[in-house]
Amino acid sequence: MPEAKLSLRAVTKSFGTQAVLKGIDLEVSEGEMVCLIGASGSGKSTLLRCINQLEPVDDGTVWLDDLDISEPGLDLGPVRRRIGIVFQSFNLFPHMTAMENVLLAPRRVLGETPHAFRPQAEELFARFGLAAHQNKYPDQLSGGQQQRVAIIRALAMRPEMMLFDEITSALDPELVGEVLDVLRQLRQEGMTMILATHEMGFARELADRVCFMDGGVIVEQGPPEQVFNAPKVARTKAFLRSILPN
Repeated sequence: MPEAKLSLRAVTKSFGTQAVLKGIDLEVSEGEMVCLIGASGSGKSTLLRCINQLEPVDDGTVWLDDLDISEPGLDLGPVRRRIGIVFQSFNLFPHMTAMENVLLAPRRVLGETPHAFRPQAEELFARFGLAAHQNKYPDQLSGGQQQRVAIIRALAMRPEMMLFDEITSALDPELVGEVLDVLRQLRQEGMTMILATHEMGFARELADRVCFMDGGVIVEQGPPEQVFNAPKVARTKAFLRSILPN
């Protein structure tokens, strides 16, 4: 197995008296796509936020290559440039065009001038089918288009890894496919990705590994065909039975 790109060791996280993550161990290899599944409240979103240190862990460690990024006092700016994250809410600035939204972080964080970086941004818009929409404002775009802009904005920082937190859950069903097509393309390009998702068909089709979370722990993980077709743990079986058609 390739050396782990990301390694979580005994990670815990609580909010007040509520323990949300209870000793998570997870390794993700370079170029691997891992899908986190489980009911709302199982800890998927918190796990993603702990990975790129939007939430500090209470205990345990998070390693990116050979760097412990959970070490207290570490400068997290460079870490967050290496790990992009996209949420279910698009969080685009409404008074900026799609292109201006994408150019903002490279300018402020990387020191890129808009003129110098614009060709790279235009290439990203073209790659994901939005070349004709780059100068529109968010309210002129569909939800699927806005989510693709949010993905392009994260990719503009040239991350080594991408995290996606239920990025299709706020979309109308007919718009989900165009966002999933972006993830398919990223997978083909070898991007390391971790997704929290309710899209079981997508996880079954494209994930290298599926992790079922429940009650703040990873109950079961394995290749999609094993987890979906022959789950080994009763809690996994019960969850899949509740959400998948017979």
